[in-house]
Amino acid sequence: MKSSAGMDLEIEQARVADAPVVADILKEAAAWAERAHERLWLESELEPEQIAADARNGQFFLAMHAGAAIGTVRYQLQDALFWPDAAPGEAAYVHRLAVRRRWAGRGVAAQMLRWAARRAVTDGRALLRLDTDITRPRLRALYVDCGFQEHSERRVGPYHVMRYEMRLDRLET
Repeated sequence: MKSSAGMDLEIEQARVADAPVVADILKEAAAWAERAHERLWLESELEPEQIAADARNGQFFLAMHAGAAIGTVRYQLQDALFWPDAAPGEAAYVHRLAVRRRWAGRGVAAQMLRWAARRAVTDGRALLRLDTDITRPRLRALYVDCGFQEHSERRVGPYHVMRYEMRLDRLET
């Protein structure tokens, strides 16, 4: 698939052996956000051992360009922590979306979200959902630009998030 900038991008499932690569991409994004006085994730959530468990369950994916991993996303079919009020089977969920800084601003995140939306349709889901810290206006704007609508606010542990969803019945494939 190609992004709007014409970049070839392939999304592939991360293997357990890819956990250090996924962790590195996530830590790079987290360090960048920290320098901007924003917290993305807790350090303990970014350890390769934790990521390996999610990779073993088939939840992490890598965005590949010219053989290099330039982004990652966790895709799952349930999310009881952030969406405990969701009906079973209605949505797929995206977490841990991150792009290497040198690739930021080139449409990689939007392309990964389009991939997740198509995957959710394939998985028989009517909605794609995600959340983000409520104090991150640029990221929130990106999600709206990608077709997500605000759903509701929620507090989960140290996080105060805005939850978003995209209806997939109007998705252009």
